[in-house]
Amino acid sequence: MVRVQTNKEMPHLFAGLIALGLAAAVLFGGQMVVIHLEHSTIPSTTPDLFLLKNQGLAFQRAAARAADVLPIYGSSELLVPAVPEKGNIFFRTAPTGFQLSPVGGGGASTLIMLQKVGALGSDLRGKKLAISLSPGWFLTPNRSWTGYKGNFSPMAATEMVFGTALDFDLKRSIAARMLECPSTLEKTPLLKFALTRLASGHWLDRAIFCALWPLGKAETALLELQDHLAALNHIRHDLKRASGRHPKLPDWPKLITRAEATKITAWASKPSGLNVQITPGARDVAFRTGMNQSPGWIDLELLLRALAAVHARPLILSMPIAGEFYDHAGVSRSARDDYYAKLRALVQRYHFTVVEFEDHDEDSAFLIRHQSHLTAKGWVYYNRALDNFFHGRPPQG
Repeated sequence: MVRVQTNKEMPHLFAGLIALGLAAAVLFGGQMVVIHLEHSTIPSTTPDLFLLKNQGLAFQRAAARAADVLPIYGSSELLVPAVPEKGNIFFRTAPTGFQLSPVGGGGASTLIMLQKVGALGSDLRGKKLAISLSPGWFLTPNRSWTGYKGNFSPMAATEMVFGTALDFDLKRSIAARMLECPSTLEKTPLLKFALTRLASGHWLDRAIFCALWPLGKAETALLELQDHLAALNHIRHDLKRASGRHPKLPDWPKLITRAEATKITAWASKPSGLNVQITPGARDVAFRTGMNQSPGWIDLELLLRALAAVHARPLILSMPIAGEFYDHAGVSRSARDDYYAKLRALVQRYHFTVVEFEDHDEDSAFLIRHQSHLTAKGWVYYNRALDNFFHGRPPQG
């Protein structure tokens, strides 16, 4: 009797398996179609910076796989709208054969960037990309987590943690830093639990993390599906028409001269609380102490380790320090030179290319006020460095 009942149930089981298989096939096929759309719309999505691009990975991954796209990861300097020379606008029509793909947001940091790099993993193998640094990240021992919270991507973090691009020791160091801002993990209990296990370093916690791996991969797959669906919605409703390509060899000296005509001073007023000129060098000790104690260096080295792990080919760009502002604040040029030297030494340890624009430390036409925002002239220099780097020429500062 039991045997007869089992035989009667077998057709239902096979039907269920077939339905499940068909559903999986349709889902897989649909995802492939969306991925094809993401790649075919690259000329339209690449030059623009929007929330989905910053928080998700679909458009970043498409840019990483495109031979004629140079991704650039940065912060609020990528958002300033009033500068027509801004890189994504300048390279929109691929005048020299490539477009620039900006990724970032106000307050973003190297800790945010490295999570994206770790999440993209093998997609960045052999890929040229640029990293834009703000000196302010490295000059204070007590950085605010506000910008980190605003740019944190649960998807990028989850994909990095449960991916295979980074080794266990590197993930452990990253996890320790991420756990210093626990509020970003309140809505992702699995990620928080995994990071806690990673940061511990104990063999038992490592075993628990390995046991979590299948669950983490399942969550990653679900997040990827949601990301592709959001990308499809963006393509259908928010896609801007791609600009035609217009090959043109830039006349960099002429562009620099023209940009200098729109000069914006490095700082519009005296530093807060200062009514008189401070003795030159009076604050050098405090400047060097703050710089050497800044956790920004830890995050930068973690980013460099991640870039090396995925075998990317990065150009590290650093905006200069606003020298006029710091001169007035009692910080000498020799103290500021320590920043440039420390940055060069760290980046070159990983055999990456770095341009710190040290020669523009006191160039009042390079930065908007004393912020890490580039003027028209600053962007022209950035663009020239990016263009030279993409085409295999030595970048110029």
